[in-house]
Amino acid sequence: MNAAGRLIAYGAALAVTFGGAFVAAGAVVPDRVVERWSAQAADTSHDDPDHGGGADAQPETAPQKGVSMSSQGYVLSEVSAPQSAAESGELVYTITGPDGSPLTEYQEAHEKEMHLIVVRTDGTQYRHVHPELDPSTGSWSLPWQWEEAGTYKIYADFAPTGDGEDTLTLSRTVDVASELTPVTDRPLSAKDEVDGFEVTLDGDLTAGTSNDLTLSVTQDGAPVTTLEPYLGAFGHLVALREGDMEYLHVHAEGEDPVPGETSGPEISFMADAPTAGRYYLYLDFQIDGEVHTAQFVVQAEQGTENESADAHPDGH
Repeated sequence: MNAAGRLIAYGAALAVTFGGAFVAAGAVVPDRVVERWSAQAADTSHDDPDHGGGADAQPETAPQKGVSMSSQGYVLSEVSAPQSAAESGELVYTITGPDGSPLTEYQEAHEKEMHLIVVRTDGTQYRHVHPELDPSTGSWSLPWQWEEAGTYKIYADFAPTGDGEDTLTLSRTVDVASELTPVTDRPLSAKDEVDGFEVTLDGDLTAGTSNDLTLSVTQDGAPVTTLEPYLGAFGHLVALREGDMEYLHVHAEGEDPVPGETSGPEISFMADAPTAGRYYLYLDFQIDGEVHTAQFVVQAEQGTENESADAHPDGH
């Protein structure tokens, strides 16, 4: 399978704001609603596959990703990390397999064995990193320091070894103490400026159907044509649904890049939005060996019944 078919962005939705968080004696006490949503989603998705959810339930097009610490017998351990924004240290975790033992062998997916997405639950402070595995213990780690306080979602995206094994996305929540200034009102935005580059998002999200999205990169008004391959494509798109932590299903369009090839200014993706609502999008792109991240906030509109049927004729 080529990179265009493999490149599934990690998508998840995030809580709207830190509405339940407050600062007392220098420590953040966050709302635990996010945790309850994750547990409820896991119960519905994994424990009772025939559960209908009531008359108002909407069928999911695919199993939810990134809403639970466990899936298919694999479990993300508690995450050890610095407890405050002023502290430096390590971020450490393990994945255990169906037999309860630490997992020490992984398939390479998107050119890495492990992708770690860290993002604050207001959609800010996004990071996409690649920790190192200690094969003797099964622990993953990397040096770590938080930029700001708040409640963070930690997403481990990986593929266990073995024929037919799916890529899994497991998540945990980490609370970081210190004074907190949450971002409570993020307006819709289809443009971003990062490190001197301007990035524009073209295309709309409609729930229940596949959507073509095109990201265009310019600098000082001129098209950028020196995009370099990153994680097997000329750009990597992460989409996070606000409210329930589910990952969006996103494919990069186009053929595999070859060594030394460059592209631009446009990068195309195909995205499936399962429901109407607000989504956070993050585009990683590489130029001159440096990765840059552009961020967007978009609204997915409710699709018609005909659009949903056309997008999923087999009911899935």
